Amino acid sequence: METNIKEMSREDFDRVCRVAQDLIRKTEEVVVGKHTEIVLLVTALLAGGHVLIEDVPGVGKTTLASTLSRAAGLDFRRAQFTPDVMASDITGFNIYNRTTEKFEFQKGLVMTNILLADEINRASPKTQSALLEAMEETRVTVDGQTYDIPDPFMVIATQNPTGFVGTYPLPEAQLDRFAMKISMGYPTPDEEMDIISARKTEDPAKKIAAVTNGQIISSLREIVRNITVDEEICRYIVTLVANTRTHPKIALGASPRASLALMHISQAYAFLHGRSFVIPEDVAAIFRQTVAHRLVLKQEAKLSRVSANDILTEILHTTEVPFTAKR
Repeated sequence: METNIKEMSREDFDRVCRVAQDLIRKTEEVVVGKHTEIVLLVTALLAGGHVLIEDVPGVGKTTLASTLSRAAGLDFRRAQFTPDVMASDITGFNIYNRTTEKFEFQKGLVMTNILLADEINRASPKTQSALLEAMEETRVTVDGQTYDIPDPFMVIATQNPTGFVGTYPLPEAQLDRFAMKISMGYPTPDEEMDIISARKTEDPAKKIAAVTNGQIISSLREIVRNITVDEEICRYIVTLVANTRTHPKIALGASPRASLALMHISQAYAFLHGRSFVIPEDVAAIFRQTVAHRLVLKQEAKLSRVSANDILTEILHTTEVPFTAKR
């Protein structure tokens, strides 16, 4: 697949865009009524980012992750994070083989394309931190030896916002590794009727056929990295993120990693909408999902029931929008 946008015709660009749209449509065949959430997840996948899904049990978090992996033709593993899960279960470990009289590396759960870290906040901080190197550098180090993780790689983590007993809240350093944080929400009654009707006899996810594969996803990621981001758009991104550091209701603003994530996610979002360039509306559309989980609010903001999304909406409305970006 041609990955150089400058050498691609409009027809070729539209064709590769349709591949991503087919991935969204195929996932929607199983995950009902969650178009926005599916688009955001596919956006993160194409941008090379990781996603944290926070919501109550039973709303389809695991189904969304597994269905996306099937539709994308990617290897999928699920790690049920509990207090007894060890870091070596995630990264892998060396075991002595008496036959060969050598230590052999046993792959951990992270050696896959899409890793579902289910209820990640129920594992110990040591186990949680085992994911940091994998998420940031797509590799793991075991006993001084470094092993590359298959490409493409993505972590989809879930957590329950209501059950606090026996949990270990994710530290800011690990939250910052997630490109986006999204919530599923309950379906409407009509959508719930569709869900139970489709599952009377069997799980529809088992019938999902792949519309892409790992090689295609890697090629799409390369195309996304070449989506044009004008200097004024970059300045708009930096200004938005910088404004979180000076807002009177925010104790800890977003880091430069947030600016990078916002730029890459904006590129993928523009690509999904058939454009080879980023516009301000792309940045605004994914600003809250990309930045909100990175903020620490001041106590008075929490007491006033002001959320991070409320503050980011205010920042969006008060930040000057560029209009002269090059197309």
